[in-house]
Amino acid sequence: MLLAHCIKLAPTAAQSDYFARAAGTARRVWNWAVGECLRRSAQGLPLRIFELKKHFNAIKYTDPAWLDEDGSPWLRGIHRDAHSQPFSNLIKAYARYFEQLRNGVRAYRPHFKKKGRCREAFYVANDKFRLEGMSVVLPKIGRVAMREQLRFEGKVMGATVSREADAWYLAIQVDVPGKQAQLSRSADGVIGLDFGITTAVTLSTGEKITGPKPLRKAQRRLRIRSRRHSRKIVAGQKKAVSVEDASNQGAKKRSANTIKAAQILARLHARIKHKRTDWSHKLTTRLCRENQAIAIEDLNVQGMLGNHKLARAISDIGWYRLRSQIAHKAQRYDTLLVVADRWYPSSKLCEACGAKHASLTLAIRNWSCIECGACHDRDVNAANNLKRLATGALAARTALPVASLTATSGTTAGTSPAVGGKVTPVRYEHGQQDGSGQEEDAEHICSRL
Repeated sequence: MLLAHCIKLAPTAAQSDYFARAAGTARRVWNWAVGECLRRSAQGLPLRIFELKKHFNAIKYTDPAWLDEDGSPWLRGIHRDAHSQPFSNLIKAYARYFEQLRNGVRAYRPHFKKKGRCREAFYVANDKFRLEGMSVVLPKIGRVAMREQLRFEGKVMGATVSREADAWYLAIQVDVPGKQAQLSRSADGVIGLDFGITTAVTLSTGEKITGPKPLRKAQRRLRIRSRRHSRKIVAGQKKAVSVEDASNQGAKKRSANTIKAAQILARLHARIKHKRTDWSHKLTTRLCRENQAIAIEDLNVQGMLGNHKLARAISDIGWYRLRSQIAHKAQRYDTLLVVADRWYPSSKLCEACGAKHASLTLAIRNWSCIECGACHDRDVNAANNLKRLATGALAARTALPVASLTATSGTTAGTSPAVGGKVTPVRYEHGQQDGSGQEEDAEHICSRL
């Protein structure tokens, strides 16, 4: 199993400068390769990115575009992995682009990256660095201090150095053996999860978990710091224009206060992200560690973000991040993940009798069933209906096979091993249920992927 550990680095000023130059090199090589691919496409030529890479390796130390003011090849000061990996990334990007075209999905070509508007990162191969306790030895710059040790044991596949705000991180990818990657659960519960906005996650046990909403709490500070940064940029532009001999390069140069304001704003954005990530990791770890089966809905998050009245609240909770983390950790904890169909009416089904109330609107948070008279909290009722699907999927997973004709009556012919971490899609087929709601479970379970 491939696992990654992102470790914060504590580089010196010279090491931070090298990281910035290496990330800039990776970005410039990517832009050069994208430009060559666009030129080939306009001429009707095949892309052949491997040939582009060979051509780049032939000219990178001699072409005037890749030489400094003294005529020296500045790429010699950057390790070759930084300007070699962008070609591999471009191959994957075009493969994904053509696959989306074949599937009829809206596709976008790989585009240029602009400084300050893209992720700053570069790749280091597994044989070009080594870990020594609380430090890592990287090519060209030597030993760099780390804030913690690598927590996984296995074969190191590679690493990526990236910047977030004014901090640098080292993400190490490790191929961990299956037995070491597996974690033990503390309980064997079965639970259904209903995602919401006011209440981030509602459990079938009745527990309602409210998200930290870091963006909403930091909105005022975010506006203030954004305006401060914007005013400094506008003031710098006016000052550059007012100077008679101001050149284009002078107009683009930022003052020290502008850079400081940008760093303060970036740190606030990073803090918002870290709060949300910390909460989601703790919650998903707890859910996967305490349950052997979890049921969630297949929400159309991208479509919901089109509603501008709800987009900020949905993004502040991070529904997609919650689902992806549950799917990843379910494999490690041997937890069965059941994903209900997108059109499964979990909120409109009465958990007591199974009657469907199609006229239930989103504004109604509590309702009574017209068939049996049971009173329901909308979110808890949806979570209980999802729990029923998880119970049925778990029963189908652990069910014993039909005994063979040669087996003695009253005995079983064998058992089928249970495989954990499977994602089970569930299709809704409406049917009347009794008070327990177990009779129609078989209709909700379809074949596992």
